[in-house]
Amino acid sequence: MAAAVLLVLGLAAAWSVLIPGVGAWENTVVAMIGSLRLTGPVSAAFAAWVAVRRRRESGRWLPTTWRAVRTPLAVAAVPAVAFAATALVLAVRTILGEQSGRLPPSGLLMGMAGLALYVAIGWVTGWLLPWTITPVIAGLGCYGLFAWLARSGTWADRLAPATREPYDPFQGLSTAAFADQTFWLLGISAVLLLGWAAVVTRQSLALAGALLAVLAAAAGMARLLNEPRTVTAQRVVYSCEEWPIMVCVHPGMRDGLPELGSAFVRIASRLAGTPGEFSRLEQRPRREDAPLPPGSVPIHVDDLSSGFADQAAAEFVESLAPRCAGTTAQGYRDIVVAWLAGRAAAEHQYAAAWFAGLTDTQRRDWLRTHYDRFAGCGLQSGDFGGQVPQVAQPAAPVPGGYPASAGPAPQASALYGTPGGAPTAAGAPPLPGRPRPPRPAGPRRPCRTAEARRSTPAMPDR
Repeated sequence: MAAAVLLVLGLAAAWSVLIPGVGAWENTVVAMIGSLRLTGPVSAAFAAWVAVRRRRESGRWLPTTWRAVRTPLAVAAVPAVAFAATALVLAVRTILGEQSGRLPPSGLLMGMAGLALYVAIGWVTGWLLPWTITPVIAGLGCYGLFAWLARSGTWADRLAPATREPYDPFQGLSTAAFADQTFWLLGISAVLLLGWAAVVTRQSLALAGALLAVLAAAAGMARLLNEPRTVTAQRVVYSCEEWPIMVCVHPGMRDGLPELGSAFVRIASRLAGTPGEFSRLEQRPRREDAPLPPGSVPIHVDDLSSGFADQAAAEFVESLAPRCAGTTAQGYRDIVVAWLAGRAAAEHQYAAAWFAGLTDTQRRDWLRTHYDRFAGCGLQSGDFGGQVPQVAQPAAPVPGGYPASAGPAPQASALYGTPGGAPTAAGAPPLPGRPRPPRPAGPRRPCRTAEARRSTPAMPDR
């Protein structure tokens, strides 16, 4: 029953750690190790429950070392079997998909060693405190201790049975670090079990084994602490697709190529001919600022969850120009960013309406000439028409009941002017006012001639 419960919990925990859409063996190994956050404390509670029952049955002392360590070893086999079954299920899922990378066996061994440490802690706690509530104390204590170590951000986080987060597909996993961590976890687990066996059996053999385990744990800890924290990024052979621009991503994320291409085609067409023009997108890690060849721009995709392409496109558009310090300049920047991202602008309603009245060709030409101001937070009202429309005041009535003339109608350049004049007729917004109805079609009535007018009798006077 314990193995079945641990298998279900392990699958649920590992599935929550998996990076969505990343088909890589490293992703599977990280998920397996991440499942220890839940299965580890449960294994400790199970070991503490068995130790409490064993202590009540056999008393305080045990005759031999083998008889002492036989039961905790059998308990450790239960979560180990559940861990192996969980790894098999995730491996089958990875094989059925398009996987990349390779499976590091040292990562799975490190997960087994982490479970052994949880069991050792739970067993010793249950033996020393043979209370009914001890299993709960052991489980919650292990969860809090290792969660704190993993998030401490100091040298102590390397001692926890966990991987360094966040996991970066471009860096991969270090097999040497897994080996050193396995050495440390197995050593400290042996120290706990053999030290406990030396106490309950009073045999020198168990004590000697515990001292040797201390040396092994110290050697593993020293290797872990001397390991550099920064991991060199591994060489990645990109998976690319060209339609109509080339998009290249990590091979484990090749399923997202069509959606990324569709999201960036519109942006590429609107930036064509401007200093921000590009023809190739290349996924890069966030912590890397390596230069790219001309015509290529970097994008950042963390996973392939719902809406990942739109999020990557919005992040790319925002990176074209820095955030402006002033509210007015930021509003003008947001108008251009909203057009590139394909959404409606919410700032500077007059300037946004003027910009929306242009065609895409006109807006692209406008961006070509104003790109330096856009990227340098230098856009002003003169770049979006230059004048604010005035509301016409009603004319004062004159004697006779007819208002005075309000003057000539404003010109298009006054209402929707540009720095170089009014936009063309194809892109200019309509002028305010009621349109004149067209003349109805049909034959015109002929005019009467002078002879016809003389022949028409005059109307008598009343």
